[in-house]
Amino acid sequence: MNTPERTLNVPHADCLFIAGQWRKPSTPQTFAVLDCATEEVVARVARAENEDVAAAVAAARQAFDHGPWPRLTPQERAVYLEKIAERLEALNDDFARIWTVESGVLYRIAQPRVGQYLSGAFRQYAAMAQTYPFIEPLKSLSGHQAYRVQEAVGVAVAIVPWNGPAGLIAYKVAPALLAGCTVIIKNSPEAPCSGHLFAQICEEVGLPPGVVNMLTAERDVSEALVSHPDVDKITFTGSTAAGRRIGAVAAERVARVTLELGGKSPAVVLDDYDIETAAKALGTPYFSYLSGQVCASLTRIIVPRAKHDAMVEALVGAAREAVPGDPFAADTSMGPLASQRQRDAVERLVAQSIADGAQLATGGGRPRHLRRGFFFEPTVLAHVDNRSFAARHEFFGPVLSVIAADNEAHAIEMANDSLFGLNAAVFTQDPERAMQVARQLRAGTVGHNASRYDFSIGFGGFKQSGIGREGGQGGLEAFLETKTVVLDRPAG
Repeated sequence: MNTPERTLNVPHADCLFIAGQWRKPSTPQTFAVLDCATEEVVARVARAENEDVAAAVAAARQAFDHGPWPRLTPQERAVYLEKIAERLEALNDDFARIWTVESGVLYRIAQPRVGQYLSGAFRQYAAMAQTYPFIEPLKSLSGHQAYRVQEAVGVAVAIVPWNGPAGLIAYKVAPALLAGCTVIIKNSPEAPCSGHLFAQICEEVGLPPGVVNMLTAERDVSEALVSHPDVDKITFTGSTAAGRRIGAVAAERVARVTLELGGKSPAVVLDDYDIETAAKALGTPYFSYLSGQVCASLTRIIVPRAKHDAMVEALVGAAREAVPGDPFAADTSMGPLASQRQRDAVERLVAQSIADGAQLATGGGRPRHLRRGFFFEPTVLAHVDNRSFAARHEFFGPVLSVIAADNEAHAIEMANDSLFGLNAAVFTQDPERAMQVARQLRAGTVGHNASRYDFSIGFGGFKQSGIGREGGQGGLEAFLETKTVVLDRPAG
């Protein structure tokens, strides 16, 4: 039986939200939502099929082509964003409990701030309605009056991952709405409940019908969204493999894409930095926050060769201090993975890493005292070659690899020797040295002495970590098209 904290607020779980209404799907089949700490079913949500996808796209297309939303001023749209922000804050605890149950984040991490984080995205973009130059007067080379006009790209599909669904909904939908787009949110089957709660908010604040639509679908049905000719833009967060497929399908009709994909991010620890201090910044927070199920995690720890063993020892200490267990419990410092599939994948990747030569320093399996839930031990791999399996593959779980470098130049070379380029960090006492190294790292974000990515500024990666940026001004521009207008004389 569900305890009160595990009872989730999932409005209209048996429906999809299309054209401003809660509609029964075309199939009676549902998705079972599991509590990842107990493996119990906590909700069943409506499952969309191709017919439902077509209805959602038609609603969004109608709302964009003929509805009032794109024709409002940015300032008028911002009023709705502020109303959404207020409701997100009011439902803070509901979003926190959903995130904990579905994805395994510690409740004490989620509960104090998830609503503020979500509302912060909407308030940031609401403020941009006053500051962003949607219409900018310029002088043409011909001497005529010109204008650079920023207009909505059109119908946008937001494909949301299972590890942080509410946050990604906020940073995809808020800029899309300010731009004047209409949106279809596609939830992950593993974590759809935040999408239902957000759709209820859109209904409550009175968004015009079809401006925001919400459904949950399997990956094969999702391809119908990506390939639909009436969809102008796809914003996707997930694996690089899925991103490649989405990019290829979208390219067939030159649809716009933002792809925030995988990572195998390096932490470069320079010779002037204390190993114990670095280990505390890299080990404990990593194991505690979503059990490593974060694309931006600093999982390749590159240290001077003489300090390799000390770093391994310090990280092993952090791992052994971790307390896996119920993410709602006050004494738990590490929750479960989100699903059996994810735990199986991490187990397989660790086994392959050891077979490829990595040394298991600690962890590597399931905690023996936890018989239910998708738990995996905090794991440290030592003597990892930067060209080996462990260093090349994203685990998306609580596994850290320690890599020895001959010198600073070698450390930078290895940090960049990756298919990915999402996040990085430099550990040094010297800010100028940190800046010099940061400028040499091929990553979308580089932090100093910690992981410091910031969606309010912009988040995204180099290389196969994605295309485009989410958050900040770049996140808004991802939903805009630039139009040049040249007039004989200035407009009134």
